[in-house]
Amino acid sequence: MNQTRTYILGAGESGVGSALLAQKLNHEVFVSDMGVIKAAYKEELIAAGIDFEEGQHNSAKILQASQVIKSPGIPENAPLIVQLREANIPVISEIEFAGKYCTAKKVCITGSNGKTTTTLLTYHLLKQGGLNVGLAGNIGKSFARQVAFEDKDIYVLELSSFQLDGCYEFKADIAMLLNITPDHLDRYDYQLSNYAASKFRIIQNQGPEDHFIYNFDDPIISEGVKASKPLAIHYPITLSNHSVPPFDQGAFCFEDQLNIIIQNQQFTMKIQDLALQGKHNLFNSMASGVTSRIFELRKENVRDSLTNFENIEHRLENVGKVNGVTFINDSKATNINSTWYALESIDKPIIWIAGGVDKGNDYSELYEMIDDKVKAIICLGTDNKKLRAAFTGRVGQVLEVRSADEAVRLAYDLSSEGDTVLLSPACASFDLFENYEDRGHKFKQAVRRL
Repeated sequence: MNQTRTYILGAGESGVGSALLAQKLNHEVFVSDMGVIKAAYKEELIAAGIDFEEGQHNSAKILQASQVIKSPGIPENAPLIVQLREANIPVISEIEFAGKYCTAKKVCITGSNGKTTTTLLTYHLLKQGGLNVGLAGNIGKSFARQVAFEDKDIYVLELSSFQLDGCYEFKADIAMLLNITPDHLDRYDYQLSNYAASKFRIIQNQGPEDHFIYNFDDPIISEGVKASKPLAIHYPITLSNHSVPPFDQGAFCFEDQLNIIIQNQQFTMKIQDLALQGKHNLFNSMASGVTSRIFELRKENVRDSLTNFENIEHRLENVGKVNGVTFINDSKATNINSTWYALESIDKPIIWIAGGVDKGNDYSELYEMIDDKVKAIICLGTDNKKLRAAFTGRVGQVLEVRSADEAVRLAYDLSSEGDTVLLSPACASFDLFENYEDRGHKFKQAVRRL
């Protein structure tokens, strides 16, 4: 019997994890990366005796593969991918590959915004509930690496549309679809319907024994659910005020209370007690809470975990207070939707630090929020013309700076006791910083120097 030739494009965390799993399965393994492979990953490949190349793709060799595992960052229209498709060689994602060899339950989370927070919150709930659970997908150690070397009963997976595009037989036991707003449309022929279809791949292959948690208030998702008629058990989540919800199972908010109903069992807690505040975070807490109750975790454990969860760095991270002024680091907000959620979550006057590399933003989507909440805007970027044009005249002051230190000092000078200084750029970071983490770290350092 011929040995399976599993060849991998991209030598990042998912690629190297896939290579290690393929080697454990006794496949012939080859890793190819057009760029320079990071030293730590190169050392791993050498130590494992896995053949690899960098700075090129040897297409003649790669076209001999039994299957190819593609990095999510490589677009479908890349010439080598087109060649592989024409040769009828399966091109799959790391998630699809690892899923074939994983017997654990899989909780899968996607959406345009809130994926990472909801994934970490769900993992926190299940782990605090005493379950043997792993965290993977678009976060942490790769799914393939963990399937190769760890033995978990459950995996919580954050899945991007790019990862889902490479899934065919993969099945989520519990699927969450949080929201769908325009993002990455350059990969989807600038058609929102194509992007939405990609997100809905999270429910492909689900049967009546599986579970589907979705945002009942999102019109694109609601229409998609009506059209696709998922077979899984439905758990809609809604912020609409329903004393009696419009469904048998799911989650809703009424007055100041979050309510979850699973199999005629009701769980309630005060919204003000949730660790994550803001409307968008209510959806995240409801989705994670529903999952915890599907696993029949004790209500006391669920309540404690929803209260004591700490959010990730650079996502609405409370840096601290200086003379009554609160500083929040939301550097991970690189698009308009993420910034909208950040502004929405704050109920105090805001000095907003924004800017960077614009991704085709339509700032008018923020006008209502800005008019209501923002007293000054500080543009942190090398080219702020679009930001200035969008907001000059809408707020008291629109000012420009070139460093995180300048931005923080100026914001502090403009603020009064009780105000919030929010770094939520709505833009990429590459003009002045290495990445959004670098931007967030420099912001925090500047706050500590006040």
